[in-house]
Amino acid sequence: MTQDEKTTHFGYQTVDEDQKSGLVQGVFTRVASKYDIMNDLMSMGVHRIWKEAMMDWLAPRPGQRLLDVAGGTGDVAFRFLKRAGAGAHATVLDLTEDMLIAGQKRAEAENMAHALDWLAGDAMALPFADNSFDVYTISFGIRNVTRIEDALSEAYRVLRPGGRLMVLEFSQLPVDGLQKLYDLYSFNVIPVMGQVVANDRDSYQYLVESIRRFPDQDRFAEMIRVAGFEQVKYRNLSMGIAALHSGWKI
Repeated sequence: MTQDEKTTHFGYQTVDEDQKSGLVQGVFTRVASKYDIMNDLMSMGVHRIWKEAMMDWLAPRPGQRLLDVAGGTGDVAFRFLKRAGAGAHATVLDLTEDMLIAGQKRAEAENMAHALDWLAGDAMALPFADNSFDVYTISFGIRNVTRIEDALSEAYRVLRPGGRLMVLEFSQLPVDGLQKLYDLYSFNVIPVMGQVVANDRDSYQYLVESIRRFPDQDRFAEMIRVAGFEQVKYRNLSMGIAALHSGWKI
């Protein structure tokens, strides 16, 4: 099979691999201006608690260099810098220019621009040298990558020995009844909310579908191990609506 014959999923649609990045970029270009507001509404603000839990487990330290992939408006990078303290630096990489622009405005407003770099780029082909970062984070972004295995391999490459990967992503509830209730909410409320708030039902329909297509906690943990990471663990958040995965480059 040649590269241009390979297919992947875009939500519940099957598309050519070389189409997915453009489709995902289109989604986040359309929702960029309402992205933070919609995150608060969709999760009823709980995404903030999840990101704080991420920082608690990560325990940022002074002088560390962070690469936050699919970092969008900088939510995770800001938290990291505030926790890490003196000498820390964050690079935010995102496929979508409009998301980065929104993040830069926030950085200027919070007087943090001096400790941040913003770069448009692809998680599957990072424009950085080997062994460049102490920490690699990706939050609610890896499910949108065309080839997750390639993104994990790139994460391993750019981390220094002793560096840490941490992934925050929507996941699967271990109880079937709860999963069904969550699906009812996701498929019936979130797209409508997207239409009302962002005037964009289709993008939020895709985001809901992409959550359902993402591997469960154990399968994703195994993907991280296959990429070369060790001491791979995960923690469920809100009973598994989201999960934190951690791995180390030893």
